[in-house]
Amino acid sequence: MSSNDFIFSWLPASSWPSVHIALLGGFDLVVGDVPVTVPVGSKRLLAFIALNGRAAAPRSLVAGSLWPEASEQCAYANLRSALSRLRGIGRKALEVCPTEVRLAREVTVDLYRARSLAQRILDPHVPAEDLRLNAATVDQLSDDLLPGWYDEWALPEAEQWQQLRLHALESLAGAFIDAKQFAGAVAAAHAAVQANPLRESSQALLIRAYLAEGNPSEALDGFERYAHRLRDELGLRPTPRLRQLVDGLQWPHSSR
Repeated sequence: MSSNDFIFSWLPASSWPSVHIALLGGFDLVVGDVPVTVPVGSKRLLAFIALNGRAAAPRSLVAGSLWPEASEQCAYANLRSALSRLRGIGRKALEVCPTEVRLAREVTVDLYRARSLAQRILDPHVPAEDLRLNAATVDQLSDDLLPGWYDEWALPEAEQWQQLRLHALESLAGAFIDAKQFAGAVAAAHAAVQANPLRESSQALLIRAYLAEGNPSEALDGFERYAHRLRDELGLRPTPRLRQLVDGLQWPHSSR
């Protein structure tokens, strides 16, 4: 038992510090304001349960998903080990029953908040002024879900989040441009471009943001970099719609 586990074991559950699970940009378990080291197996367990939302997950599903190549008996043993190694504070993140495991009600997860934000940005019935858009809004949508994790149960969730945040960032960039908040527009479009450098709709918004703030040279540089990357990696050329954004800006010797 760690010193923190020992201290909090003497406190009533209602007095324990808050528990937060971070999935964006990498996994973290934070108790109070302090990151807690978690064994690899327990870390994967917490991430899987957090991605399951607030619904209970049958133990058979958890064990089979986390250890798909193990026998049923071995997978169940691995699950019991992962649960036991969480110990005091980490165990507080879960509600464990004989047949199922679920996230404890008081635990917060960064993905839930970011997903809700993205959905509100994309909701046509939510006025832009109600969103209180600022630089922190872009930050919440700038990180991948569990980067470097290649588990079969994690990859579809990562792709879904990627698509949702890309659409939200693009919508956000457009809203910033309309509001003449050009720094925010560039930041949002640039975050989308970083997430998927070959996505033309994101590149178009970044070019529009540069042009809107009066920086045609940066718009042209961005277009040229994209055109070269598109040619080198996919053997494609920018669409006429994208080229129209920089018509009249290109240098005479530039290839189109």
